[in-house]
Order: sequence, then C-alpha cells, then structure tokens
Amino acid sequence: MATVHKETERTYAGALDHPLSAERLPQVAGMRTGGTERLDAVYFDTPDLRLLRRGVTLRRRTGGHDEGWHLKTPGEDGSRNESRLPLADGAAGHLPPELLARTALDTRGRPVAPVVHLRTRRDLTLLVDEGGNTLAELARDTVSARVLGGAPPSPGPAVAPDAVDWVETEVELVDGGTGLLDAVEAEFHRRGLERAAQQSKLGHALAGRLPDGADVGGADDGGWTRPAASGRAARPPRSGSVGEALTGYLRDQAAALRTLDPAVRLDEPDSVHRMRVHVRRLRSALAAHRRILDRTATDPLDHELRWFGKVLGRARDAEVIAGRLGAQAEDLPPEGHPAETAARIRTCSGARYREAHHAAVRAMDGRRYFALLDAVERLAERPPLKGRATRGRAEARRMLDRQRGRAARRLDQALDMAPGPQRDGRLHRARKAAKRARYAAESVTPFAGRPADRLRKRAKGIQQPLGAHQDGVMGERALAGIADAGPPDDRSAFGLGILHARQRADAARQVKQAAKARKRLAG
Repeated sequence: MATVHKETERTYAGALDHPLSAERLPQVAGMRTGGTERLDAVYFDTPDLRLLRRGVTLRRRTGGHDEGWHLKTPGEDGSRNESRLPLADGAAGHLPPELLARTALDTRGRPVAPVVHLRTRRDLTLLVDEGGNTLAELARDTVSARVLGGAPPSPGPAVAPDAVDWVETEVELVDGGTGLLDAVEAEFHRRGLERAAQQSKLGHALAGRLPDGADVGGADDGGWTRPAASGRAARPPRSGSVGEALTGYLRDQAAALRTLDPAVRLDEPDSVHRMRVHVRRLRSALAAHRRILDRTATDPLDHELRWFGKVLGRARDAEVIAGRLGAQAEDLPPEGHPAETAARIRTCSGARYREAHHAAVRAMDGRRYFALLDAVERLAERPPLKGRATRGRAEARRMLDRQRGRAARRLDQALDMAPGPQRDGRLHRARKAAKRARYAAESVTPFAGRPADRLRKRAKGIQQPLGAHQDGVMGERALAGIADAGPPDDRSAFGLGILHARQRADAARQVKQAAKARKRLAG
C-alpha cells in the first residue's frame, strides 16, 4: 500500500544570483547546504494528457532521497497529496497496479504510457530553526526534458520542441508554515524572481501541446450522457436559497464518489458500503427536490445511479452477510459446531463477495460508469434548477413535510399487514422511505434549521430497526442458499439450521421499535 505525503511547495522561474538572508524569514535561524542530487524521472500519462489536465502527475524516479513511484494529486490550499511506492512495485515501463487503480478515474480507462523523460540536477539549501530542524527546502533545479512517443504532437503551426532545458527554483515546506512560504516569495519578488507559469515540471515540458479549452470526459466517452435540460441553461443558485443549499450538498456527494473510487478498486475496508451510501444520498436528493429540479435532466441520471447502486449492492450484501452471520455462528452452542459453521458461512459469503467486487470493478472500468461520473460532476457544478429553487427556508420545509408524510404512510401500510413475506416487502419499502427522508433532511441541514435536524434523527430511528429486520430477512435467504450448496452430512448443517431459526427472533421487537419511532415522526 502506498504511503501518502502532503506536499506544499511553490515553483519559480529561474534562480537567484545570491543566497537569501535568514534575517527576513520568520523562524529561520540559518541555512545549510543539503547537497546535490541527480534525479532521473519518467512521467506517464494518457495520449491526450488527461492526468496533466486534472493536475495529476505520475512518475517513476531514480536518485534522490525519495526515489520510487510517485503519484501527485491536487490537495487543499494549493497543496498536493503524494502517494509513494518503492521502485520494486513496478518495472520501468509497467505501472504498479495500485497506482493504475488510483488514476483510473482520471484516465477514464485510456491507456497510460511514458510521455516525458526528465533529468534534473538539484542543489539543495535547507532553511533551519534554532534547534537545527529543517523548516523548508530550497532547491535550484537544472532540468533537461525530452518528450517521448506517448505525448501528443504539438497542435497548430507553432511546434513545441521535443527537448527543452531550463532552470527553476522550488521551495517546499517541511515543518514550517505557509507564512514562511509567503516570506520567501516576498524575498524572491524583491530580487525579480516570479512564480513559474507551470507549477509542475511535466507541465513545463509539455507546454504548447495541450489544446486550449480542452475538456476531459466528454461525449466521446460513449455510453449514457445527460440530456439537455429542456433547452434552458441551468440557472446559478441564489444566495440564501434552497437551491444554494442543494448545490452544496450535491458537490459534497460528487466529491465523495471521486474520493472513494480508488478505495473501492483497491478493496479498502468499508469502501463499497460508503460509496453506496453516497449514491443513495444523491438519489434521495434528486427525488426529494424534484420540484425545484428539471426532471428531464435528473430522471435519466437517477436511472444510472440506481444501476450503479445495484452493482455495489451485490458486493455489499455479501459483505454484510459474511460479517453478521459469521459473528452469530461463533456464538452457537457446542452442538451447533460454531467454528465449522462460521468457517462455512465466511467461505461461501467471501467467495460471493469477491465475485461481486470483481464485477463492480469491471463495471467501474466501463464507459457507462465514467459517463455517469461525468454527469454527476456536471450536475454538481451547475444543477438544473427551476424558478422555485430561488425560494428560501419555507420551500425546504415543505420538502421535509412531504418526505415525512411519505415515510409515515409507507410504514403505516406495512404495520397494518399480518406478518409474512408481503409485509416484509412493505417494511423494506418503509425503510427506504425513511432513509430518503433522512438524507433529504441532511441535504438542507443546517440551512433549514431545527426541523431538518429533527427529521434526520427521527427518520434514522425508523430506518435502523427496519434495517435490522431486513438483515434478518436477507440472513434467512442466505443461510438457505449456503445450506443447499453444501453436502447434507456437513457438520455445520445443524448450526446453519439454528441460525436460520434465530434470524426472526427479534423481528417483533424491531417492528415495535419502528412503530414507536413512527409516533415521534409527526412531532
């Protein structure tokens, strides 16, 4: 697994003729040489430079104190997050699978190849405090770059060179703060040293090869794309409106999907569940706010989110069953053979999870998934808001009332039925309605104030016991399938039977708890 390092640095064109003075720099007590490093790096990208367009750089570097594979992605406040792997994790021309997974969202499935070869002589100066601790590194880099066959040709009549040399200065924080960076920059300005037009060496080497106005992930990706919103341009949200609150919420969910994409591909713990939750939150927001959104744009998107939610759901269900039933099996009495029963459950459910996870990753490598994410990003950037989206809290509270009423009606319908498969289905629908109400309330919290927070908590009070009830329904089905798949004389058969009988042991209590929460829902 890659180690992640936060990098805060600035790059300047050229180099100083004379060294800086520590007197003008806060916390800096002195300077000392850091020696000279010779760095050799090959940068990778798609043929149309999709990584560079998104501010991402991927390289294999030898030499220096941190040689290895480096993936740099944009962070907050101008910083960058650098994921590092040792050189042994990939051959010179073959990227480590982990880095391919971490860049799949940006490459949109395009092949990745070497695009630039850089050789750098780095002369380091360390800015230190009174204790000798390094606050920042000042690097004078003499760079020689050669564009490789994987890079695109230069557009237009002005042909960019295939080889270029330059000198630049980098300042990177180690233990200092951004105030130190600002002070160093002020000193550079006084001496005529300005920020470089390109803050990355890759960008400098490929300057002039990226078409102006180029976009990433457009209609050429194929698959489903969002239809136009009734021929009208999406209107920007008015400050203090329900539309503004919804826009912020949609942006948070879109960002979460982007963050979780590599985690799901790498099968990090709980990542499938978290990504599925954000898909549900997006769907709930679109459904709950349908009166302020142009549905000709959002309904097709909801259809695709539903598809992807089901893809994730198959893996998540197997994961839940393995954890829940495996733990229950370990508590069986001796005659239920707890060790054998737990092992059989986890073996069967684990195999189903791996199969479902592989299917999810295959879907995530497809055009349909990338087109879906493109549409989600466009939605979050400029939702197709209708005129009533300019209204304030009153509109948000009317939406909350509708979601509260919907959840209450569905639960009432379920509670009026006799126990059995049909009521199980109705209770599951009531659970989903409560979950939508909860997420709808989240979408306008704190904009709508206490009513939103109150609905969020009370809807959760219904959702949780009904979720436990649904887990029991799923557990019964899963145990029957596990029993059918094994030999009849297996020592775990009796334990599976005990667990099957126990799945509904708390059903009445869970339904009663949900009914009690229903009474508080109207308050």
